[in-house]
Parts: sequence; C-alpha cells; structure tokens
Amino acid sequence: MFIYDTLENIGIETLHETFLNAFSDYQVKMDLPLFKFQHMLQRRGYVSKVSIGAFNDDILVGFVLNGVRNWDGKLTAYDTGTGIIEAYRKQGITSNMLLNVRRLFQQMGVEQYLLEVIQLNTSALQLYKKQGFKILRDFQCFHLDKNKYNPITTYKVEHVDMINPNDWRELTEFWDFVPSWQNSIDSINAVSDSFIYSIVRFDDNIVGYGVIDKKTGDIPQIAVNKNYRRKGIARSILTDLIKNTESYNINVINVDGRSKSMKDFLLKLGFECGVSQYEMILKL
Repeated sequence: MFIYDTLENIGIETLHETFLNAFSDYQVKMDLPLFKFQHMLQRRGYVSKVSIGAFNDDILVGFVLNGVRNWDGKLTAYDTGTGIIEAYRKQGITSNMLLNVRRLFQQMGVEQYLLEVIQLNTSALQLYKKQGFKILRDFQCFHLDKNKYNPITTYKVEHVDMINPNDWRELTEFWDFVPSWQNSIDSINAVSDSFIYSIVRFDDNIVGYGVIDKKTGDIPQIAVNKNYRRKGIARSILTDLIKNTESYNINVINVDGRSKSMKDFLLKLGFECGVSQYEMILKL
C-alpha cells in the first residue's frame, strides 16, 4: 500500500538519494552530486508543496518534483524530475502521483503543465500521451569535449556581473527560438551567481551574448543580433565561455529542432548531437 503526500517535510539529502536510485538505470548517465542537485532544483524553480512523493512504509520510493512560474503568460508547473526506484515500477505509481499532482494544481490555479521527455524513453512518452500531454517542440542536445575545441577570438569579449532586465528585453530580439524552461531567463536569474556572462559590443550596443555555468559547462543561452551574424561574433563568445568554465564537458541542451542556424553553428565547431527530447504540455 503506497501513501502519496507532498514533499514539504522531506530533506534534500533524502530527495537526492532517492533521485539517484530512481535514475541509476537512466538512458543518460547522471553526474549529480548533492550540490548539483540543489542547484538544479533552485534553477528550475522547485516548489515542495506542489511536488508529490510515493511512500512505502514511510520510505520515499517515487517522486514528481515540480517547479511553478509564469510561462508564456500563464501560471505553469514544470516537471523537474519524475522517477521511481526500480523495484517499485509497473505498479501504477506514476499515474497515481500525476493524479495527486493535478489536484494540487487545481487548488493553486495552475493553468498548464510542462515537461521534457527523452524521445527514446517510449514508456514515459506513452504514459504522458495517455495523460493528455501534447508534443510542443522537438529538442536536440549537444556536447563538446573542451580539449577538442579550436579557440578563435575575432572580437573583444567582456564580462558583466549579470544581465539587467532592460538588456534582457533587448537580447530576446536576438533569439531564433524561445529557450526551454531550464534555459529561460527566470532559470538563469534563479541562480545568477552560478553563471559567467560574456558579451560583445559595437559602439556601446550589445550585439552578441552568451551564458555558461562556471562549474558544469552548461550553456543555457548564446545569441547574436541578426544584423551582425556570420562575422565570428558567436565563435568569439563561445571561445570565451569555454575558456572560463571549470568543466571539460560543454553542453548545449534543448536546441529547437527547427533552428538550423544554431544546429549548424554547433556542429561546425565540433559539438556532437546526443539525446533528443520532446517538450510536452498539458492544458489544465
């Protein structure tokens, strides 16, 4: 008999341990020490009171970790991670947790539920479709070994401590696609000290920018003003980002599959395409 409850009284160490157990056989290898796990939850807007755990004899055996924010003008929940320890799978726990989650969302006035799922994870994909989720976008994830990158700097790149709201409004005009939840401006601002911000200016105007995690090598955003492309600005920014992160693994995840320019740019510079994901949404 499983008990379902929110996660307000569950410590971060217990969550972390259960998370690692649940994802021990996952398609993507998890390198997630406690500090990275905490960072991930904070970045994605985790809220314990709208997250659900499945308990067997008071032991956490499954979870749905959710974040809540305004997204596309609507109060939106985001599935930061759903998992069940292997011994407890195929017992209907995920469906029951999602049922409980939807009740919580109703009480909070959440209008939609967003998530990403690896395309090859057919069992999860079918479950979400059965729950009423629809595919929004096709995402591709890219990775690069720092040692294999050929650094080229054509333009002077400078660092800023953070990007202010006025600049962000301007920089969104550079985008070819809206970043995914975990790469969004809100996610960057949630852990703003974790990132390095590199920019190129022409006549005091920002014409290109990039953001990289100081420790993990994750690049949530890199973009150049459409009027200044094909001049080496993005490559100068990327070179600076790679030089300034501690990580030897550089990752650009959730590139919109329709963005040929971004995919071509990354592949040309030696990035390899890894997993593909679907962004899915459930209107509540």
